[in-house]
Amino acid sequence: MTELAPLPESLRQQLVAVRDNAYAPYSNHPVGALLISDSGTVYTGCNVESANYKGLCAEAGAIAAMVAHGEREIKSIHVIGPGDELCTPCGDCRQRIREFAAPDTEIVVVNGQGLPLKRYTMNTLLPDSFGPENLGKPSKMA
Repeated sequence: MTELAPLPESLRQQLVAVRDNAYAPYSNHPVGALLISDSGTVYTGCNVESANYKGLCAEAGAIAAMVAHGEREIKSIHVIGPGDELCTPCGDCRQRIREFAAPDTEIVVVNGQGLPLKRYTMNTLLPDSFGPENLGKPSKMA
């Protein structure tokens, strides 16, 4: 098994910091996401919870920031949770990532210090997925 390459130190620190800024008073499960778009621009997001137990996932926040800046393609996304266990994207976020991903888009789950634990491609994270092409729209996954 080949060792996963870590993020450059500045990006690792940015990912840890965005996780540390999460607002998770109900679950006590802060999550951060660092997305690198096809242009190489970095977007981040953290989970934000509310008292009615509805919230915004970290990955959704990073994707929303990318879209707000006019970009539509994810090159890679890194996800960090509170500890050293795998903190993979939830089902909703897998679908959100898929909307802007190619089959080889990298999804990297890191430990609490921002060091890589496991790498997925979009096809391994969400095989046989439903997407824009199922609705007659163009998709990078088709």
